[in-house]
Amino acid sequence: MPVLRQVVGETLRGLRMRQRRTLREVSASARVSLGYLSEVERGQKEPSSELLAAICRALDVELSELFAEVAQVLRREEKLAVVNRVSLVGNNHARISPAPAEAGATAGSGAQVRALTSVATVPTAAA
Repeated sequence: MPVLRQVVGETLRGLRMRQRRTLREVSASARVSLGYLSEVERGQKEPSSELLAAICRALDVELSELFAEVAQVLRREEKLAVVNRVSLVGNNHARISPAPAEAGATAGSGAQVRALTSVATVPTAAA
């Protein structure tokens, strides 16, 4: 699972780079120190909502546009994580199933791992 500050930073850097602007230009326009903006872009600092708004204004981007792009990246990463988990289960050919009931025990009170002969594969999505 990606860290939110890293996705926000990468997205801000991408927006800035697409505009072919330097850190110095954006930091001056946003009235943020160049070093701090660099740390935000590298995902090392978690910016406040006021700071994000100032950076977005400097980039001439709506805050909602930034969050929409961040949401897309997070959604894609979450889907990849699910596919990877399913893939791991498929590659190991094992799954968890209820253990058979023992004398005096209720059904479904334990779990066991059993081997499967085949597991459906899930195609991976292109990033």
